[in-house]
Amino acid sequence: MSEGKLNIEELSRRIDQLLNVLNMISKDLAEISKSLKAVGTLTAAPAVPIPVAPKEGMRNVEDVRVLFPSDLEEMLTFEESGDYIVIRPRRFLGSDNFAKIASIVRGVGGEYISAGKQSHFKVPREME
Repeated sequence: MSEGKLNIEELSRRIDQLLNVLNMISKDLAEISKSLKAVGTLTAAPAVPIPVAPKEGMRNVEDVRVLFPSDLEEMLTFEESGDYIVIRPRRFLGSDNFAKIASIVRGVGGEYISAGKQSHFKVPREME
């Protein structure tokens, strides 16, 4: 009988552990959902003239960097990578900043690439 009680106590402990993990996952999903809703409710950023790089019709890092207000720019790194300017966060952006950045990027034909720790925004170098 004591073995049966031990198994029930062990099962109860494991269930408590699983509940803790599920609570953490639930909180993460709620934050992601809030971010997605914020991105979905924003309208596209107003068109901002983009300076033309020396190559006809091609953007460079500076052309993209100037699209962002200084408070957002400080949170990001910019690099040329083939046909795209890749924009990576330096730190966690939060839902509001993420939504603002995503709106600016979409406004110039870019997109967000969700890839875990390698997630980033990319803007085509070729101007439309």
